Amino acid sequence: MPLQIVLGTQWGDEGKGRVVDMLAARAQIVARFNGGDNAGHSVTVGNQLFKLHLIPSGIIHPHTKSVMGCGMVINPLTLKTEAETLCQAGVEVSAERLFISHAAHLITPAHLAIDQALEQERRGDAIGTTGRGIGPAYTDKTARRGLRAGDILDWKNFQKLLNDHLQSASLTLQKLYDLPPLDIPALAEPWLEAAALLKPCITDTGLMLHHALAEGLTILAEAAQGVLLDLDHGTYPYVTSSTTTAAGALSGLGLGIRPVESVIGVAKAFQTRVGSGPFPTELHGAAAGRLRGTGSQPWDEYGTTTGRPRRVGWLDGVLLRYASRVCGLTGIVLTKLDVLTGLPSIPLCTAYASGDQILDEPPLGLSRLVEMQPVYEKQPGWTEDISKARRWDDLPAAAQAYIRRVEQIGGVPVLQVSVGPERDQMVVVPG
Repeated sequence: MPLQIVLGTQWGDEGKGRVVDMLAARAQIVARFNGGDNAGHSVTVGNQLFKLHLIPSGIIHPHTKSVMGCGMVINPLTLKTEAETLCQAGVEVSAERLFISHAAHLITPAHLAIDQALEQERRGDAIGTTGRGIGPAYTDKTARRGLRAGDILDWKNFQKLLNDHLQSASLTLQKLYDLPPLDIPALAEPWLEAAALLKPCITDTGLMLHHALAEGLTILAEAAQGVLLDLDHGTYPYVTSSTTTAAGALSGLGLGIRPVESVIGVAKAFQTRVGSGPFPTELHGAAAGRLRGTGSQPWDEYGTTTGRPRRVGWLDGVLLRYASRVCGLTGIVLTKLDVLTGLPSIPLCTAYASGDQILDEPPLGLSRLVEMQPVYEKQPGWTEDISKARRWDDLPAAAQAYIRRVEQIGGVPVLQVSVGPERDQMVVVPG
């Protein structure tokens, strides 16, 4: 009864979607356990690019069932649009393939309004949220006043719950932020229409997954964001509002630890982040542009959800070790190795300097990363085109050496590397 967990080891955007897509070929169920439509997973299949924000990436495979766990927050309007887009592309999204936890919380129009008001109030101290209501929805969940998917099953009471919620939020916006009241009828009608479509999909997904494991089926747990955005273990306060670690997969799906077979961390061959917060290896100018790309290609470093250019830098081995330790990684998939092609040398951060101290681990309070100076070692680069490599021996010696050094620094084996955006552009790394 294997449970495989796939998560990001950095600040998200590591390429988890394509890794889940790859592993889903051998899984019967793909289950997402955290976050909302602030996440963006891109999967390239032939000439089609699928950009998913809520539905698990495994939906692309016709043989899989997809689960949205209790750790998620779901905007019905976004889910409706995403499902329609997938259906138009020939991907079936139905109550026979998509299952939503009755305990997952819902994002309302009020959450979006409050999220944007909060960011505006922070001004220069803005966290850099996507403005999609994620934080306020989790706040309501913690305050025990949120709306849950299961509430939809009692439709008359659900409409009253929504109206009370919108009325309360409208007063908050007026009194705390000096903003105009919400137009409740205009906001509620399309949102309720979308919410009604969720009803056939709502079930006890924890029980469903428990039975699936007992039957010997393989479940792939898919994370949103990355370890460094975890509410407890990330670069607080510049984090997301959910649990992004391996432990979060269990609570976010309603499962125990016993069935976990592997925990696979996804890392870029360099580092990126969207939004504010410390970033020790960050680059600027031409060097940053070289890693980011121009935005002319779908795989360039621009946010799937926001479209914002991502901040970029060299791979941070200190944080990779940290992610491995916090999540108990059993292996790494290294993505975008091809982007490094053509560089004469490739810096790798192995430690931090703070005054006269050299630190092999992050400082107490990850927000103190802003004070850290990266200690680099340089690995030789390569000029050969690796996009057609499919076997380990197809990679130039310098690329192999880079991969092996990442293994040493991270303290966990690299299982595969991607050499391009297509499904088959992967190389298995020998153990």
